[in-house]
Amino acid sequence: MKILLLEDDILLNEAITQYLTAVGHVLTSVRDGDVCLKILDKQKFDLLIFDINVPNIDGLTILETLDAQKKMVPVIFISTLIDIEDISRAFELGCYDYLKKPFHLKELNIRIERIANTTQKNMCHKRLSKSYSFNSENMTLYFHEEPQILPKRQLQIIEFLTLNRALICSYDMFRETVWNDFDIDDATIRAEINRLKTNLKEDFIVNIRGIGYMVKNLNH
Repeated sequence: MKILLLEDDILLNEAITQYLTAVGHVLTSVRDGDVCLKILDKQKFDLLIFDINVPNIDGLTILETLDAQKKMVPVIFISTLIDIEDISRAFELGCYDYLKKPFHLKELNIRIERIANTTQKNMCHKRLSKSYSFNSENMTLYFHEEPQILPKRQLQIIEFLTLNRALICSYDMFRETVWNDFDIDDATIRAEINRLKTNLKEDFIVNIRGIGYMVKNLNH
Protein backbone atom coordinates (compact mmCIF):
# COMPACT_ATOMS: atom_id res chain seq x y z
CA MET A 1 0.00 0.00 0.00
CA LYS A 2 1.04 3.61 -0.53
CA ILE A 3 1.10 5.04 3.00
CA LEU A 4 1.56 8.52 4.44
CA LEU A 5 2.95 8.47 8.01
CA LEU A 6 2.62 11.47 10.32
CA GLU A 7 4.68 10.93 13.47
CA ASP A 8 6.81 13.60 15.17
CA ASP A 9 8.88 11.19 17.28
CA ILE A 10 12.01 10.78 15.14
CA LEU A 11 12.97 7.30 16.36
CA LEU A 12 9.44 5.91 16.09
CA ASN A 13 8.97 7.52 12.67
CA GLU A 14 12.17 5.88 11.41
CA ALA A 15 11.29 2.50 12.97
CA ILE A 16 7.81 2.42 11.42
CA THR A 17 9.14 3.58 8.03
CA GLN A 18 11.89 0.96 7.95
CA TYR A 19 9.63 -1.89 9.08
CA LEU A 20 6.69 -1.15 6.75
CA THR A 21 9.04 -0.56 3.82
CA ALA A 22 10.73 -3.90 4.53
CA VAL A 23 7.39 -5.76 4.41
CA GLY A 24 6.51 -4.22 1.04
CA HIS A 25 4.69 -0.92 1.63
CA VAL A 26 5.61 2.41 0.03
CA LEU A 27 6.11 5.02 2.75
CA THR A 28 6.16 8.78 2.78
CA SER A 29 6.91 9.99 6.31
CA VAL A 30 6.57 13.46 7.82
CA ARG A 31 6.79 14.90 11.33
CA ASP A 32 4.75 18.09 10.90
CA GLY A 33 0.99 18.45 10.38
CA ASP A 34 1.29 21.41 8.05
CA VAL A 35 3.71 19.53 5.78
CA CYS A 36 1.39 16.51 5.89
CA LEU A 37 -1.59 18.55 4.70
CA LYS A 38 0.42 20.09 1.85
CA ILE A 39 1.46 16.63 0.65
CA LEU A 40 -2.17 15.45 0.78
CA ASP A 41 -3.12 18.36 -1.49
CA LYS A 42 -0.77 17.01 -4.18
CA GLN A 43 -0.70 13.24 -3.74
CA LYS A 44 -3.10 10.35 -3.18
CA PHE A 45 -2.51 7.56 -0.66
CA ASP A 46 -4.11 4.20 0.10
CA LEU A 47 -3.72 4.65 3.87
CA LEU A 48 -2.85 7.35 6.40
CA ILE A 49 -1.15 6.65 9.74
CA PHE A 50 -1.45 9.69 12.01
CA ASP A 51 -0.22 10.58 15.46
CA ILE A 52 -2.63 13.02 17.08
CA ASN A 53 -0.31 15.44 18.90
CA VAL A 54 2.10 16.71 16.24
CA PRO A 55 3.50 20.19 15.50
CA ASN A 56 1.40 22.91 13.80
CA ILE A 57 -1.73 20.96 12.78
CA ASP A 58 -2.79 17.95 14.85
CA GLY A 59 -3.89 14.67 13.27
CA LEU A 60 -7.57 15.08 14.15
CA THR A 61 -7.72 18.52 12.53
CA ILE A 62 -6.12 17.13 9.37
CA LEU A 63 -8.77 14.41 9.27
CA GLU A 64 -11.49 17.05 9.74
CA THR A 65 -10.05 18.95 6.75
CA LEU A 66 -10.04 15.82 4.58
CA ASP A 67 -13.61 15.07 5.64
CA ALA A 68 -14.72 18.58 4.62
CA GLN A 69 -12.99 18.08 1.25
CA LYS A 70 -14.81 14.72 0.77
CA LYS A 71 -11.46 12.91 0.60
CA MET A 72 -12.14 9.46 1.99
CA VAL A 73 -8.88 7.69 2.88
CA PRO A 74 -8.54 4.96 5.54
CA VAL A 75 -6.79 6.26 8.67
CA ILE A 76 -5.07 4.54 11.58
CA PHE A 77 -4.37 6.76 14.59
CA ILE A 78 -1.38 5.96 16.78
CA SER A 79 -1.17 7.90 20.03
CA THR A 80 -0.34 7.85 23.72
CA LEU A 81 -3.70 9.56 24.30
CA ILE A 82 -6.37 7.47 25.99
CA ASP A 83 -8.96 10.25 26.33
CA ILE A 84 -12.23 8.66 25.26
CA GLU A 85 -13.38 11.99 23.78
CA ASP A 86 -10.40 12.09 21.41
CA ILE A 87 -10.89 8.46 20.47
CA SER A 88 -14.62 9.01 19.86
CA ARG A 89 -13.89 12.11 17.76
CA ALA A 90 -11.38 10.15 15.68
CA PHE A 91 -13.90 7.43 14.84
CA GLU A 92 -16.65 9.96 14.14
CA LEU A 93 -14.35 11.53 11.54
CA GLY A 94 -13.87 8.20 9.79
CA CYS A 95 -10.87 6.69 11.56
CA TYR A 96 -10.58 2.96 10.72
CA ASP A 97 -8.43 1.92 13.67
CA TYR A 98 -6.75 3.24 16.80
CA LEU A 99 -3.48 1.90 18.20
CA LYS A 100 -2.20 3.00 21.60
CA LYS A 101 1.53 3.54 22.04
CA PRO A 102 3.68 1.61 22.70
CA PHE A 103 2.80 -1.12 20.19
CA HIS A 104 4.55 -3.86 18.23
CA LEU A 105 5.30 -2.97 14.62
CA LYS A 106 4.00 -6.36 13.54
CA GLU A 107 0.63 -5.53 15.13
CA LEU A 108 0.51 -2.30 13.13
CA ASN A 109 1.11 -4.25 9.92
CA ILE A 110 -1.59 -6.80 10.84
CA ARG A 111 -4.08 -3.94 11.13
CA ILE A 112 -2.85 -2.45 7.86
CA GLU A 113 -3.38 -5.78 6.09
CA ARG A 114 -6.89 -6.04 7.50
CA ILE A 115 -7.76 -2.59 6.13
CA ALA A 116 -6.13 -3.48 2.79
CA ASN A 117 -8.30 -6.60 2.49
CA THR A 118 -11.45 -4.65 3.38
CA THR A 119 -10.81 -1.74 1.02
CA GLN A 120 -9.87 -4.10 -1.81
CA LYS A 121 -13.29 -5.77 -1.48
CA ASN A 122 -15.00 -2.39 -1.33
CA MET A 123 -13.24 -1.32 -4.54
CA CYS A 124 -15.28 -3.93 -6.41
CA HIS A 125 -18.57 -2.95 -4.77
CA LYS A 126 -19.47 0.71 -5.14
CA ARG A 127 -22.48 2.73 -3.99
CA LEU A 128 -24.34 4.47 -6.82
CA SER A 129 -27.27 5.97 -4.93
CA LYS A 130 -29.12 5.63 -1.64
CA SER A 131 -30.47 2.22 -2.64
CA TYR A 132 -28.31 1.02 -5.54
CA SER A 133 -24.80 -0.41 -5.58
CA PHE A 134 -22.81 -2.22 -8.25
CA ASN A 135 -20.29 -5.04 -7.95
CA SER A 136 -17.88 -5.02 -10.90
CA GLU A 137 -16.42 -8.38 -9.92
CA ASN A 138 -19.65 -10.30 -10.53
CA MET A 139 -21.27 -7.67 -12.80
CA THR A 140 -24.33 -7.36 -10.56
CA LEU A 141 -26.51 -4.36 -9.76
CA TYR A 142 -28.04 -4.42 -6.26
CA PHE A 143 -31.15 -2.61 -5.01
CA HIS A 144 -31.27 -2.69 -1.19
CA GLU A 145 -28.66 -5.49 -1.44
CA GLU A 146 -30.98 -7.55 -3.70
CA PRO A 147 -29.52 -8.55 -7.10
CA GLN A 148 -31.31 -7.02 -10.08
CA ILE A 149 -31.74 -8.81 -13.42
CA LEU A 150 -30.78 -6.62 -16.38
CA PRO A 151 -29.63 -7.24 -19.97
CA LYS A 152 -25.89 -7.61 -20.43
CA ARG A 153 -25.55 -4.35 -22.38
CA GLN A 154 -27.25 -2.37 -19.62
CA LEU A 155 -24.96 -3.91 -17.01
CA GLN A 156 -22.00 -2.92 -19.18
CA ILE A 157 -23.31 0.64 -19.26
CA ILE A 158 -23.59 0.69 -15.46
CA GLU A 159 -20.11 -0.79 -15.09
CA PHE A 160 -18.64 1.87 -17.39
CA LEU A 161 -20.43 4.70 -15.57
CA THR A 162 -19.37 3.31 -12.19
CA LEU A 163 -15.71 3.10 -13.16
CA ASN A 164 -15.85 6.68 -14.44
CA ARG A 165 -18.24 8.20 -11.92
CA ALA A 166 -16.22 11.42 -11.60
CA LEU A 167 -16.37 12.02 -15.36
CA ILE A 168 -18.95 12.89 -17.98
CA CYS A 169 -18.94 9.85 -20.29
CA SER A 170 -19.27 10.99 -23.88
CA TYR A 171 -21.02 9.09 -26.68
CA ASP A 172 -17.62 8.32 -28.20
CA MET A 173 -16.49 6.79 -24.90
CA PHE A 174 -19.59 4.57 -24.82
CA ARG A 175 -19.01 3.59 -28.45
CA GLU A 176 -15.40 2.64 -27.78
CA THR A 177 -15.88 0.81 -24.48
CA VAL A 178 -19.43 -0.55 -24.22
CA TRP A 179 -20.08 -1.16 -27.92
CA ASN A 180 -16.44 -2.05 -28.75
CA ASP A 181 -16.14 0.53 -31.53
CA PHE A 182 -19.21 -0.86 -33.28
CA ASP A 183 -20.51 1.74 -35.72
CA ILE A 184 -23.68 2.98 -34.00
CA ASP A 185 -25.11 6.46 -33.78
CA ASP A 186 -25.74 8.59 -30.68
CA ALA A 187 -29.49 7.94 -30.89
CA THR A 188 -28.97 4.20 -30.41
CA ILE A 189 -26.85 4.82 -27.33
CA ARG A 190 -29.45 7.24 -25.94
CA ALA A 191 -32.23 4.72 -26.56
CA GLU A 192 -30.42 1.94 -24.69
CA ILE A 193 -29.61 4.20 -21.74
CA ASN A 194 -33.21 5.39 -21.63
CA ARG A 195 -34.36 1.75 -21.51
CA LEU A 196 -31.97 1.20 -18.63
CA LYS A 197 -33.27 4.27 -16.79
CA THR A 198 -36.86 2.99 -17.09
CA ASN A 199 -35.75 -0.24 -15.38
CA LEU A 200 -34.37 1.64 -12.39
CA LYS A 201 -36.44 2.25 -9.27
CA GLU A 202 -34.08 5.10 -8.34
CA ASP A 203 -32.52 7.06 -11.19
CA PHE A 204 -28.82 7.75 -10.60
CA ILE A 205 -27.87 8.46 -14.24
CA VAL A 206 -27.67 12.11 -15.27
CA ASN A 207 -28.05 13.17 -18.91
CA ILE A 208 -25.59 15.93 -19.84
CA ARG A 209 -27.39 17.27 -22.90
CA GLY A 210 -25.41 17.01 -26.11
CA ILE A 211 -22.37 15.49 -24.38
CA GLY A 212 -23.15 12.21 -22.61
CA TYR A 213 -24.00 10.79 -19.18
CA MET A 214 -22.61 10.49 -15.69
CA VAL A 215 -23.53 9.05 -12.28
CA LYS A 216 -25.36 11.49 -10.03
CA ASN A 217 -23.35 12.94 -7.13
CA LEU A 218 -24.23 11.04 -3.94
CA ASN A 219 -24.33 14.30 -2.00
CA HIS A 220 -27.28 15.58 -4.03
